[in-house]
Amino acid sequence: MKNVFQHFILSIVVTLTAFSCSDTSDVETIKLAHSLDVNHSVHKAMVKMGEDLAEISGGKMQLEIYPSQQLGTERECIELLQIGSLDMTKVSVGVMENFAPRMKVFGLPYLFRDRAHAFEVLDGPIGQELLDEGTKYWIKGMCYYDAGSRSFYTKDKPINSPEDLKGLKIRVMESVTAMDMVKSLGGSPTPISWGELYTSLQQGVVDGAENNPPSFYLSRHYEVCKYYSLDEHTVLPDVLIIGTHVWDRLSEQQKKWLQQAVDQSVSYQRELWAEAEKEALEEVQKAGVTVVRPDKSSFANDVEGVYEAYSKDDDMKDLINRIKNN
Repeated sequence: MKNVFQHFILSIVVTLTAFSCSDTSDVETIKLAHSLDVNHSVHKAMVKMGEDLAEISGGKMQLEIYPSQQLGTERECIELLQIGSLDMTKVSVGVMENFAPRMKVFGLPYLFRDRAHAFEVLDGPIGQELLDEGTKYWIKGMCYYDAGSRSFYTKDKPINSPEDLKGLKIRVMESVTAMDMVKSLGGSPTPISWGELYTSLQQGVVDGAENNPPSFYLSRHYEVCKYYSLDEHTVLPDVLIIGTHVWDRLSEQQKKWLQQAVDQSVSYQRELWAEAEKEALEEVQKAGVTVVRPDKSSFANDVEGVYEAYSKDDDMKDLINRIKNN
């Protein structure tokens, strides 16, 4: 009798375990990693995306987020995504140009007339065309997040004109366009990963860097660099990407759920970004940073050579003209 009872209990356990496994396998869990601080507007937008995805799908899809370089740098996350060890990541479009070459167009200084023009391009056919650029490298672009305008910040002196950059080592992303831009202004571009930049600034490996106000603030680089010059040379968005290994296995319904959650996160992030930019500039000035608003025309004139080099490629020349005439 005891053996019969034990077998009965064991059969219940096995049945419950089977149901549990079945329930788990019915939920599509997508792992997303990025390098940003949890207070960044992009991270907050991703948290909302995860909440929306669970609600839209009725709990059939969920997002696991790993922030703050827990799984590696931007480039490392792209490589993890390519080999199928990561599902989604957020990277700067400047890093993406190594995997989707035509995206380097976004690194061209003073490409957009203003923020509204940038959004029109990103949200339109040109933006979608460039999101699809990386598919042959197992990468599909999902959306663009607002990353504002990038400007120079330095340790020892303000940048009032391009002449002030001469002889300075300026950290840039692993982007040929960014390096060309800094060279054209007289600086010495130095590629360094974002996670190593604070220490590199402290130790004098570089004299400055360039980024948007929230990144300058949240990275605490203002503790080392006391001059921030709002020359706003580039509007370089962030890109949310997914591995084609994940996208191709999703059903059409799952793709719709995911894209809807992504799209909703974009409008939410743009609202947060506008607030974050204002707060960042206020806070860094409270911390003793001198914010400079230089005449942008001298910077724009000095980078014309970058356009001339890119215009030698007929495809890039056409793309630049389409963006400027959009």
